[in-house]
Amino acid sequence: MAEKKRAVKMAVPAPSFRPNMVGRSHAASSGHYLATLAAMRVLDRGGNAVDAGVTASMALSVLQPDMVSFACVAPTLIYMKELGKVVSLAGLGYWPKNTDVAKLIAAGNGKAVPENLLRTVIPAAPATYITALRRYGTISFEEAATPAMELAKNGFAVYPLLSSNIEYLENSFRRWPDNERIFLPKGRAPKVGELFVQEDLAKTIGRLIQAERDCKGDRDRKLAAVHDYFYRGPIAREISDYHAAHGGFMTFDDLAAFEVPVEDSISVNYRGYTVHACDVWCQGIVLLESLKILEGYDLKAIPHNSADYAHLIAAALNLAFADREAYVGDPKFVKVPRDAMISEAYARRQRERIDMQKAFSRLPDPGDPEMSGRVPGGLTAGALASPHGLSRLSQDTIYNCVVDRWGNGYSATTSDNASETPIIPGTGLAISSRGCQSRLEPGHPAEVKAGKRPRLTPNPAMAFKDGQLFMTFGTPGGDQQSQGMLQVFLNVVDHGMTVQQAVESPRVSSQSFPNSFAPHAYYPGRLNVEEDFGPAVIEELRRRGHDVEVWPRFPAANAAVCAIKVDPETGLRHAGADPRREGYALAW
Repeated sequence: MAEKKRAVKMAVPAPSFRPNMVGRSHAASSGHYLATLAAMRVLDRGGNAVDAGVTASMALSVLQPDMVSFACVAPTLIYMKELGKVVSLAGLGYWPKNTDVAKLIAAGNGKAVPENLLRTVIPAAPATYITALRRYGTISFEEAATPAMELAKNGFAVYPLLSSNIEYLENSFRRWPDNERIFLPKGRAPKVGELFVQEDLAKTIGRLIQAERDCKGDRDRKLAAVHDYFYRGPIAREISDYHAAHGGFMTFDDLAAFEVPVEDSISVNYRGYTVHACDVWCQGIVLLESLKILEGYDLKAIPHNSADYAHLIAAALNLAFADREAYVGDPKFVKVPRDAMISEAYARRQRERIDMQKAFSRLPDPGDPEMSGRVPGGLTAGALASPHGLSRLSQDTIYNCVVDRWGNGYSATTSDNASETPIIPGTGLAISSRGCQSRLEPGHPAEVKAGKRPRLTPNPAMAFKDGQLFMTFGTPGGDQQSQGMLQVFLNVVDHGMTVQQAVESPRVSSQSFPNSFAPHAYYPGRLNVEEDFGPAVIEELRRRGHDVEVWPRFPAANAAVCAIKVDPETGLRHAGADPRREGYALAW
């Protein structure tokens, strides 16, 4: 009898801080509970995943304004079951046509793109939201944008992460009048529980809504009018006039010419699951290449989060990041060996480079995906510095995903902060500062060029099983994004965890590569290990040569994943959200 009781006890899954949300009809998960609720209201009224996802994305730009601008980047994956395919909305703007690289080099002391108006690129998020609604949604811009406008106008309660970030960046916000006025309304960072109001942003959203109301015609024409008001109308003029007056690069013509590309995703097969990411203008290929490397190992046979497991995850990621550093950039300007990087043949060769008893002491040299014999050098001269001590991570970015009653899916990672570039006076808009992820080194795949896109860290994902939507997932966290997403996905498909258990489980992440954000710090051999791995595992990782930095699990540093899984057998929607931040999931 004792043996029987013990067996039953062992079969009970590990507990989680929150319940795994499960519903029959629809589910939403996002980086803030109010955005998740806004998405659910749209779904409850009969809207589809795109309607709800766009609503949540716009709300998040209000709820996390220190990390996400309304005029930001918005890489998005959409799956419409009726069409039977995944599409990618390349929500990333390009460098203006008048970009002066010599001016950037001088302002950045030749090291990195400087913090100010010069690092702004064309804002892609508004065009992305409108295109998503026009092509795949059913509701008006007004219905999708009203929650964001209300939250900006009426305010919301300041939460711990928002308060601490503004306090940490207080001096940065003071550099520009509107940034200071909005983020330090009482001359200091707002305290937890105080009301945070963004009146100018509310008025800007209201102007876009009014443009839709004033337009005569059908739904598509009205949505086009919203796009034109932003990119070819008064808002574009206010942005370009500010740049002209303050030495920026962006012109009215840059904005007027912008349309968000709608393109195919890229994908790999991992143990029968097809995992999709956006193309190589972002770092989604890091997730895909890592999965292909790890597919050759029996992960179920390796104790979860043991030293062997963490070491193997880190090795696969470091190989993928080495290739990102050497090859990945805007495919309109850079020939990226994309297909070869995620091929089975290349994955086999990459596995041969992994020593289970010895860590990579630095970023590995890049591989030769196409077996061309022409392998670029490893690190560029600008990345050879080897910082010591504790690392500082970018806090940019937020994520949301939706699965609706019809089986459609939405997955979007929005970003761009308001502490590194000025808010355009009177608009509440910090225009996309994603130029910070471009490089000044000639020949680097992410090198600054007019008309070129920076290499983006935000990278939403989707996964399918037997042709059916299985999972939507993503996270904030800069270079930690693909790493956290990788481990959460493996937790679900290889280790049988619920979605909520999977996102809460302790994680590791590498920093043994040049950081995507200026000034591109590089920590050779660095492995961030959450303290819950325990002293024995941490010490063994150090013995194998990892430069271990121990992190607490809370508050978030090692990504904050949100995800929804559609159970292949029952069709039920399982939703989880990472408690490392204010994320929340709901299902019905």
